[in-house]
Amino acid sequence: MNLPEQPATFRPAVEGDRAWWWRFEDAAGAEVDVPEEYAGQRFANQGDAESWVGEVFAALAAEGVEAVTLLEDQRRVYGPMSLHP
Repeated sequence: MNLPEQPATFRPAVEGDRAWWWRFEDAAGAEVDVPEEYAGQRFANQGDAESWVGEVFAALAAEGVEAVTLLEDQRRVYGPMSLHP
């Protein structure tokens, strides 16, 4: 039995589909350089981006990040958002 090919809606994400990313900022709003494992992260949707930052915010704070801003491509979605309570 041969199954039909996957519909286009289930295709794997490609790099161009990962438009969501975080800008990491210090207290003055300047961009902070962080290790590539954090800086290189891009996401397919807003929910994935928000989940990821929720998992790594303590590590980002330890790298000197005070706040993050969420972007979709070059459009600011929201932020800066403090990493401290």
